[in-house]
Amino acid sequence: MKVIQKYFLALVPPESIIEKVQDIKFLIRDQFGVKYALKSPAHITVKMPFNYNEAKEGLLIDKLNEYLKDRKSFPIQVSGVGNFGKRVVYLIILKTSELENFQEGIKQFCKRKLHLVEELSDRNYHPHMTVAFKDIKPIHFSEVLLLVEKLSFATEFSALDLVLLKRINGEWVLFRKIKFGA
Repeated sequence: MKVIQKYFLALVPPESIIEKVQDIKFLIRDQFGVKYALKSPAHITVKMPFNYNEAKEGLLIDKLNEYLKDRKSFPIQVSGVGNFGKRVVYLIILKTSELENFQEGIKQFCKRKLHLVEELSDRNYHPHMTVAFKDIKPIHFSEVLLLVEKLSFATEFSALDLVLLKRINGEWVLFRKIKFGA
């Protein structure tokens, strides 16, 4: 029987940064009841959620390994806070040429090799690390934004791998890390 699952592709920071971002998400939850962002670990999406046959996960991972085998690491810079309207608060990821080229390559790979539909977000890439979204009440939005601005931090890390996340029991799980140059 064919079982379709949801997946997405992301760059995931080192554990120390994941913990800092998680702490911000917990404070937002505790102060404002905003918890939807806790359903996924800190990440920078490079391919939005897509449906894929679970029985072909191994093939998906093999194709990603093949695509990334010659990929070199590149720097990721976190700096500042931004928002999409009054529905999303995020940490800004600087849109470097390396990151832009990486995302463009993933977009083409997904279209050609995985036969995935190109989404609007694939064409209009805006790298970020979400800390609050979906369940922010309009009355609290300014306060949430102010809190994140107070807690935000600037840092840099090296993107060393691509992570395949999988939706399991309503949560996004770091399912498989695919190392660059492996």
